[in-house]
Order: sequence, then structure tokens, then C-alpha cells
Amino acid sequence: MQPYKQQFIEFLVQNQALQFGDFTLKSGRQSPYFINTGVFETGETISQLGYFYASLIHGEFGDDFDVIFGPAYKGISLAVTTVISLQNDFKLDKYYTFNRKEIKEHGDKKLLVGHTLKDGDKIILIDDVITDGATKFETVELINTLAKVEYIGLVVAVNRLEKTADGLDAFKNIEDKLGFPVKAIVTIREIIDYLTDKEIDGQVYLTKEKAQEMEKYLKEYGI
Repeated sequence: MQPYKQQFIEFLVQNQALQFGDFTLKSGRQSPYFINTGVFETGETISQLGYFYASLIHGEFGDDFDVIFGPAYKGISLAVTTVISLQNDFKLDKYYTFNRKEIKEHGDKKLLVGHTLKDGDKIILIDDVITDGATKFETVELINTLAKVEYIGLVVAVNRLEKTADGLDAFKNIEDKLGFPVKAIVTIREIIDYLTDKEIDGQVYLTKEKAQEMEKYLKEYGI
């Protein structure tokens, strides 16, 4: 496992973005863990989060892209912090852009904020998680009305490795239907393997017992 992945897992638990317990998900499933990247609300933590996204992008896609697109709302801060890290940490100066959910009726009425997409732009989509992939299809549909772009990939924080309600692998479903790769900084399998019974700053965040609950959950809902 690459060092940045290990650092990211520790970053998640130290900031309580990854918690273990008993959680009811939007899908209605009872999950033994929960991921919430919305907790990164300071300059330090959001800049660190941008570094992890930038590390994934640099490692998987190199420099052959032009734009980081973050769908509103959570994708907005992710797109901005990621392009800052790409410049500061990897010397890659890339554009960012994101969409408005509501069209302004005064001043700048454009649908996008940041770079104005043009034909031929190579785009990487960025978001926090994937559930059923519906919002990603909507994002691509929106972009396609604005310019004839080339999609390089989609990146998210964590792959839960779960089936959707209709039994599909959400990542593979997007790849098959839209024709570009989907990558996560880490998978839940990598988290379990790295974190189980590991002491970080004097604390064990994932006990063997809780890891067994996660394995049971994945056996029922995993891909």
C-alpha cells in the first residue's frame, strides 16, 4: 500500500471522518462504520484532504488532463483544494470548475464557476463518495450540454465495495456506462487490513471484533 494511502486512513480516523459503531445509511442499511468527509472544515484539514486527492490523481493519471470538475455542493471545496495541492505539491497547474445548482438572475449568470469548459478539455471529476452513481450520471449529462470534453476519470475518497440496491457494483456500473475509470484513494478492504488492531497515537480505532462486524457486513452487501 502506498504511503499516502496509509496516511489517509490515519487522517480519517484521527479527524473522526471514519467512525465505527452502528449507523443507519441513506440506503437504510445498518452499517458498522460511517464515512463523513464533511468534517474537514479548517484550512489545515481541507488542505490535507486536497493533498490525498492530488496524490491519487498524480499517481493514477499523471499530468494528461486539464480540469478538475467538482459537482455542487461537496465537490466544490474538493476541486479547489485539489488543484491547489496539484500546484504546490506536484507542480501541475490545472483548472478547476464547478456548477451552480441554482442559476443566478443577476450579474454573472453562467452555470459554471471557474474555468469555462471548451471542446477538447480533458476532465477529471471529483467527489466524496459514490452510492448508486445517479448524481455522477447527472453531472456528465450536464457537462455534455456545455462542451465536447474528454473524460479522464472520476476520483472519490473511499470505495465502500458495496452493491447498489439493484445488485450492481456502483464503480463498475459507472465505468461500463460512461466509459472512464473510477478510482478511490482507499477501499474499505484496505482500511480493514491496515487498521485492524493497529495502535495510532496510543489508540486502537478498529478492534478485531469491530473488524469482524465489517467483514460480516461486506459478506452481505459487498460486491
